[in-house]
Amino acid sequence: MRGESFFVVGGAGFIGSHFTDRLLADPAVRRVTLFDNFSCGREWHYAHHAGDDRLRVVRADVKDLPALRAAMDGHDVVIHLASNPDIARAATEPDIDFREGTYLTQNVIEAMRTSSAKRILYASGSGVYGDLGELEVHEDHGPLIPISTYGASKLAGETLIASYVHMFGLSGCVFRFGNVVGPRQTHGVGLDFVRRLLKEPHKLEILGDGTQSKSYIHVTDVVAAVLHANEVTAAPYQAYNVATGDYITVREIAELAMEVVGIPPGGTEFLFAGGKRGWKGDVPVIRLDTNRIRATGWTCKRNASQALRASMTEMLDDARAGRL
Repeated sequence: MRGESFFVVGGAGFIGSHFTDRLLADPAVRRVTLFDNFSCGREWHYAHHAGDDRLRVVRADVKDLPALRAAMDGHDVVIHLASNPDIARAATEPDIDFREGTYLTQNVIEAMRTSSAKRILYASGSGVYGDLGELEVHEDHGPLIPISTYGASKLAGETLIASYVHMFGLSGCVFRFGNVVGPRQTHGVGLDFVRRLLKEPHKLEILGDGTQSKSYIHVTDVVAAVLHANEVTAAPYQAYNVATGDYITVREIAELAMEVVGIPPGGTEFLFAGGKRGWKGDVPVIRLDTNRIRATGWTCKRNASQALRASMTEMLDDARAGRL
């Protein structure tokens, strides 16, 4: 594995804890440090690794630059996942994506500049592209015009990283994910539908008109793509789209959630809020060209429907365990 020690910013969260699982499964990895303020992270996400002396957990905030730098020093690779997880929240709190996104990324790369960690793997998102409808967008598409503060924050993070790569000798990859789903998820349409149907199986309120169509990718496929790209990418800076290559509508997700929960077809009334977007800043149709990451040898193990089915089934297990 490229890099013997990994520093995972936001490591106690949904995606971060899956990186922890994968990294600690590799005997070549010498050290994994999770740096998290636990606003979304949970101790049970990594509790099963309690006996592994390679794991260290630092409870602190990325806004505390001295603490971040001190904890980061001694590591090779930074996996930066920390951001605002509730995209719709910016509609009423517009500065949240700067405070919990752009500013955090600036601190992460500034800590890298003055510590031993010189390689970054950054969780960006498809929101950097804006609203392009049915166009299957390539990484080199331009101009990039986000329509949400979340997308703008992710794009700002990418450009900050690119500048530090060229000015200060860092290297790294940025990953524009589809919608990531899986166990330990804290936000997302599939999770919301399962929660609501468990409480009220006979009706389901759905934002928009149900025709919104996007790619949903299982978190284990995301982790595999990022770590694979880390191994094979020679360029000092590279962007990758990471998605399944197929798409599913919100209505289809609702029907799948009914099936997973055990509600027969027609057993739930769908109440659509109307309009093409679920909220201001929502991109209703997202299409990602994944040829670049696939050309490196990575392949998805699950398509969008399979990823959602697996994640919602896993959510039921969490619900039964009292964690949902």
